[in-house]
Parts: sequence; C-alpha cells; structure tokens
Amino acid sequence: MSKPAVSFEFFPAKSAQGHEKLLSTFDELNQLAPKYFSVTYGAGGSTRSRTLEIVKDLCVRSETPVAPHISCIGDDKSEIAELLELYKSLGIDRLVALRGDLPSGQVGMGELPFAVDLVKFIREHSGDYFHIEVAAYPEMHPQARSFLLDIDNLVNKYQAGANAAITQFFYNADSYLYLRDAVEQRGIDTAVQPLVAGIMPITNSSNLIRFADSCGADIPRYVRKQLADFGDDSKAIREFGFEVVYRLCERLISEGVPSMHFYSMNKVEPNKRLVEALGLAPTVAL
Repeated sequence: MSKPAVSFEFFPAKSAQGHEKLLSTFDELNQLAPKYFSVTYGAGGSTRSRTLEIVKDLCVRSETPVAPHISCIGDDKSEIAELLELYKSLGIDRLVALRGDLPSGQVGMGELPFAVDLVKFIREHSGDYFHIEVAAYPEMHPQARSFLLDIDNLVNKYQAGANAAITQFFYNADSYLYLRDAVEQRGIDTAVQPLVAGIMPITNSSNLIRFADSCGADIPRYVRKQLADFGDDSKAIREFGFEVVYRLCERLISEGVPSMHFYSMNKVEPNKRLVEALGLAPTVAL
C-alpha cells in the first residue's frame, strides 16, 4: 500500500515577529517533504495583504508549492481576476477555492456567491492552469440545508473543475469514509479527484472546542469528557490528543486515504510528531 501524501495549512501572522516565526516553522515542516503548503485568507479578503506577503516569502524560500486560499463572497469578478493574474505572475499554480464568510456589516454576496461559482470562474478565466482544491464537510457544512444537499454541492464543485477536495477536520473516520463512498456513488472517481483528509492535532482543549463548535465539526463525547477531566494539564491533553489523532490517521491510512492535510496552527511539534510516528516522513539513507 502506498503512503499518503501530507500537506500543511498556515494562517497569516499578525506581527513581524509572528511572520518570522512562521518562516522558521515552514523551514522545519518543509523537511518532512510535504506535497504543498496552503495559506488561509480571511473573510472578504480581510487578511489579503498578509496572505500575499507570506505567500511571496514562501515561494522564494523553497520549491515546495504554495496554495493560497481564495474566497469569492463579497468580491466581484474583476477583483478575483486581478488576484489570479498576480498569482500567475508569482508562478503559483495551485489554489484552495472557498466561498468564505461574509464580513460583518457587509450585505451583498457579490458576483460569485458560492464556491462552485468561483471554481467555474477560475476555469473560465485561466483554463487548466490552476490545480484547484475545494472544501468538503464529512459532518455537513453548518449552513447546509441537509446532508444530502451538502454532498450534492461537493459533487457540483468537482464537476465544475475542482481537482481535489480537502475535508474539514474530523475525529470519526467513518464520517470521512461515508463521504468518500457517497461522492463515488455520484460518479466522482476519487482516484482521479481525491478527497483529502483534513487533520487537526489536539493540543489545547478550549481552542479545539471553539473551532469545532464554529465550523460544525464533531468532537466525540469520549474525547470531550477526557479533555474536561484533564483540566489545565496541558501535557496530559497533548499526549491524549496525540493518541486520538494517531489512531484516526492509522485507520485512514488502512482505508487508503490518498493524502492528509494538517491544520498546523502555525506549530511544528504536534504535526511533525504525527507525521514521523505514522512513518510518513522521508527516510534518510545511511
């Protein structure tokens, strides 16, 4: 069985010091030979300048591909076209295409209100130049009207031209496997258009619960209860979290997951530890 590829997500730092630390984190994680790095993009492009700054720095720092997030809600086609041309000029040929969140106080949805519209526009504008990843939700998007309609939406994004989909993080492997089977049954060949598993290491219980509650991801009851029992014991939380995520990844690998995208939270250790423990880091010849 072939080993799955790995990739990592960063979010733009808010300070010069954070930016430098992120570059150092990039250097360390890059030694694990990831397939690519992605960089997030705030609501309505609220972190656009910081995203561009870190993307530019990462592109000149390494040959590892960088995939900026690009969102469409609230933007018009000309703004997105300008951004696509900028990324082309930087030699970037990989994107994570998302709907995004409407910024507070903004009313209009823009010319491209949904991710499927963005994927179509990128293909109309740039043909097959970009490798496009989209978002997938094993436990349903929190704003979806039903689970089946959410699956249909993912299939529509594949059919519009997405090369792959990256899932929201999850801790129940069966939710990923169900989604993979469901899109296969709707005619998507996931050997060609993969469903990448989004992996969130567990290092801080309060942050994890906040993230999960905001995006609709489920934390199994036994995990919540155990985290609550640990209280402020950060070492116990990290060790328990490692075991939970390690077992999840082992199950996914046994089921043939093609790739795992680690939500790094701009940290080295929890991500590096998992990748190495799973045997996914490159081996050095003696």
